[in-house]
Amino acid sequence: MSKTTGFMEYARLERPVISPDIRMNSYLEFHEKLSPRQRKEQGGRCMNCGVPFCQSEYGCPLHNLIPEWNDEIFAENMPHALSRLLKTNNFPEFTGRVCPALCENACVCGMNGEPVTVRDNELSIIEYAWASGLMDPKPPVFRSGKRVAVVGSGPAGLAVADQLNRRGHTVTVFERDDRPGGLLMYGIPNMKLDKEIILRRTKKMAAEGIEFICGKEIGREISAEQLKEQYDAVILCCGARNPRPLGMEYSEQSGVHFALDYLTDSTKAFLNGGTCEISAAGRNVVIVGNGDTATDCVATALRQGATSVTQLVRKAKPENAARVWPYRSAAEKVEYGQEEAIARFGADPRLYKTTVQALITDQDGALRAVRVKTGEQESELPAELLLLATGFAGAEAETAEAFGLRLDERGRLGGEDYHTDDPMVFVCGDMRIGASLVVRAIAEGRSCARAVDAFLEGYTNL
Repeated sequence: MSKTTGFMEYARLERPVISPDIRMNSYLEFHEKLSPRQRKEQGGRCMNCGVPFCQSEYGCPLHNLIPEWNDEIFAENMPHALSRLLKTNNFPEFTGRVCPALCENACVCGMNGEPVTVRDNELSIIEYAWASGLMDPKPPVFRSGKRVAVVGSGPAGLAVADQLNRRGHTVTVFERDDRPGGLLMYGIPNMKLDKEIILRRTKKMAAEGIEFICGKEIGREISAEQLKEQYDAVILCCGARNPRPLGMEYSEQSGVHFALDYLTDSTKAFLNGGTCEISAAGRNVVIVGNGDTATDCVATALRQGATSVTQLVRKAKPENAARVWPYRSAAEKVEYGQEEAIARFGADPRLYKTTVQALITDQDGALRAVRVKTGEQESELPAELLLLATGFAGAEAETAEAFGLRLDERGRLGGEDYHTDDPMVFVCGDMRIGASLVVRAIAEGRSCARAVDAFLEGYTNL
C-alpha cells in the first residue's frame, strides 16, 4: 500500500462529462479523462482494507484484483497494473464503460464516505495499455488440434472464445448479426460504448487466430448437425433476448416497439450512415421501464429529435434514505438519459407508480396516445412511439431446438456445470443464467472455458 492515508487526503473524483446540452447533439462518448496526477490520487484512495469486499462475489463476479492494481496506479507502474487487471478480466474496456460498478458499492471506503473510483481506474489502465502499444496480438505458440464453435459473440461468447484460443484450441465464433459483439454492439448506444472499442478488440482476437463468421444463423444458414460434425465442442452463448411482453394486445399497433429493436435500429443507422426505420424524430415518445435499457432509450430518443419523452416507472419513487453499506442507497438516481431530458425539457421524464392501461389509435391503427394509471388516477399521454423496456423473458428457443435441446420454464438452458443434455454442447452467459450484467457474462465465459477445456483435454489449466 503506497499511500496509507490516501483515502483521507484525496477526495473522490470521477471522470468529467460533457454538458448535456452539448452531448445530446452527438452519438460520441461524452466522458473525458482525469490528469495523470489526479488518476494517481484516485488509485491512492484504496485502503488496502483487511477484507477487500470489492473483489468478493458480491463486489465483482470476476474477482478482479482491485487493491493490487489500485496500488500500482499510485506507484505509477501502469504495465504492472495491466498485468494484474488482465489476470481476471478479458475485456476491461467494456466493463470500465458499462458495468454498474458493484465493486464500488462493496468498497469499505464507502462505509463512512465515498468509495474508490474503481471502474474509472480500471478503464484508465486498459486505455493506457492500448495507447502505449501493450495490447499487440499474442497468438498462442502451440495448437491443440481441437476445434471449438462458439454460437453468439456477446461478452460471454467473446470471453469463452478468448480463453479457449489462449489454451491453443482453434475457435470459430458465429454471429447472426452483421458485426460481432452481440448486445455490446447493438444493445448499448454508441455514446455509452463506442463501437470502435468493440471492433478494436475483435480485430485483436482475429489476429490471435479466432475466426468470426457473421451474418449466419445457426439452425437456418448452418445446421446444428454441421457444427457437431466439424467441431469437437459447441458452446451456445445466444443471450436472453426474448423480450418480456407488456401484457396487452399490441402486436398490430403501429408505433409500438421493443426497446432492443429500437436501439439496434438506431445503432445500425449510425454505423451504416443510413436512416432509422424506428425514429423518435418529431414524435411524442413514451418508454415503459426503469432499467439501463430504458435510460438508453431516453437518451437515443432525445438525439433523434423527439418532441417529448415520458418514462413510465411501475414502482413508487424511492425515498431519500441514507445508504446502509454495502447496499445501494434508496435515493432516486438521475442517470445520463434523465439528466439530458431535464436539460432539454426542464423536468425529469419519469412518472412513478404509473402503468399502461390501454393504447389509443387512430382509424388507420397508428398509435396516437396511451391511457395510463398513476396511483388511482387515469390520464392520457400523447404518444406516437411506445418503447417497451420491460426486461427479458429468457433465451430465444430456436437455436436450442436446432440442437434438440429445450429451455426450462424461465427460458434458460443447461445446468450448473455448463453442460447440456448433449455431451458435446455447452452453454454459458445469459442463455444459462438469464439476463444479467456484462461482467457476469464475462465471468460465465471464463468458467465455461474451463469446463470445455477439461472436456477436450481431460484436464484444464485455465
